[in-house]
Amino acid sequence: MEFQWWRIFHDFLLQKGATESQAAFWNALLLFVVVSLLVLIVDYLIWKILRRFSTQLAKRTKTNFDNFAVTNRLPRYLAHILPLLLAFEVIPYVFIDFQYAENVAMKGLQILAVLLVLRIFQSLLRTVSDYLKTLARFKDKPIDSYIQVFMIFAWAGGVMTIVAILTDTDIWKFLTGLGAASAILLLIFRDTILGFVASIQVSINDMVRIGDWITFDKYGADGDVIEINLATVKVQNFDKTITTIPTYALISDSFKNWRGMQSSGGRRIKRAVIIKQQSIKFLTDEDVQKLSGIELITNYLNDRHAKIKASNTEKGVDKTLMINGRNLTNLGVFRKYIESYLENHSAINDTMTMMTRQLAPTSQGIALEIYAFSSDKRWQNYEYIMADIFDHILAAVPYFDLEVFELPTSLKN
Repeated sequence: MEFQWWRIFHDFLLQKGATESQAAFWNALLLFVVVSLLVLIVDYLIWKILRRFSTQLAKRTKTNFDNFAVTNRLPRYLAHILPLLLAFEVIPYVFIDFQYAENVAMKGLQILAVLLVLRIFQSLLRTVSDYLKTLARFKDKPIDSYIQVFMIFAWAGGVMTIVAILTDTDIWKFLTGLGAASAILLLIFRDTILGFVASIQVSINDMVRIGDWITFDKYGADGDVIEINLATVKVQNFDKTITTIPTYALISDSFKNWRGMQSSGGRRIKRAVIIKQQSIKFLTDEDVQKLSGIELITNYLNDRHAKIKASNTEKGVDKTLMINGRNLTNLGVFRKYIESYLENHSAINDTMTMMTRQLAPTSQGIALEIYAFSSDKRWQNYEYIMADIFDHILAAVPYFDLEVFELPTSLKN
């Protein structure tokens, strides 16, 4: 008679006087304990071998991929495959006399197999993600968003497979039945779907990258993007707080991305000084002579004053009133002085747009706006440069007999 190992405890118990049902029950129970211990031992030994092999491989190879695989426990999950296959082969013999218990055990193993596949898939995707982030061309890409999308579909498929296993339903029939509940599923996964679509559009249109400085007034965000995933974008503000923005808000609302400024040759300075209108006047010869002592506009004043005087003389203009003929004004000369000052400022990029323009008069006065670009784009240095320029401009205003607008003291209080 052929030896049947799965009957070893059964025959022994019968010899000791146990009934058939008792022998079958204790045989199945003892075999289950032995097989469980055997599977755990095999799993442990395989894990030890794989861990040693993967660690040595990670040390010897130049690529970081295997290092990330070890960090994300990929070898550990792979070590479970052989013990699980062994359990699949042995369990039918363990419960050979108990059909119901065999079905329950096999369903449990099938569910474990599904979960193991999901874990291996997740670990592999994380390894790929971590590896791609070390490559220069992928550092600013929202890789986490795509990983999350794949995992959502994988887990959805896994959960449906587990439900199909538990209900003894064919997976394709189960999926067909879900068609009726598609509207509910769309409602449940609304944010996920919107985030997925937004992530694709953000990536394809290159709207935001990790490391970009963005300003999103609606959400109070003003800082650097540190993470882009399926549902949210995390921004570390300059005060070190973290603002979380829905990914789909990047395509549905307006925000400012400062990347263009950071990759350009300078950072824009756009600020105005408001001059009181009552302080604006024509310049007399004495005024011109006094202002000629300012080195930045000496040549300009001498040349311009000579040409204007020659033009008025040639046309026989009556200069008893200053308004007649052509004249220089203190505001115009001051504007020219600011332009010359900016042109000679070492921190201003003279290859980009640079001008001093006069805005429309208001009830407060006339605004002289400085429009230029600082060579240094770092925030702290930029603020220092801009403050330095306006310190000088404000201090220079009285030299041109001009006044800066301020609210009267009575109105201030």
